[in-house]
Amino acid sequence: MNAAKNITVYTTSSCAYCVMVKKWLSAKGRMFQEVNLDDAPNERQRLYQMSGQLTVPVTVVSDASGRQDITVGWNPAKLAAALAD
Repeated sequence: MNAAKNITVYTTSSCAYCVMVKKWLSAKGRMFQEVNLDDAPNERQRLYQMSGQLTVPVTVVSDASGRQDITVGWNPAKLAAALAD
């Protein structure tokens, strides 16, 4: 179910691929939370602990069971798989 998927996109203000991920999600009709690391630098450490990445975009798709799919960078095929019901 779409409603069971929570999507968080970690971004920065200067990231072109972040814009592409957000546009792609919007075009698919998906709601998402954006965490801009320029505005919330304290989130960088949490992102690194969760994903092992310091780069953006990182898209985290969580389902109701707590399972997480983490997509690093601009990878529409992986995003589509993470969002599949």
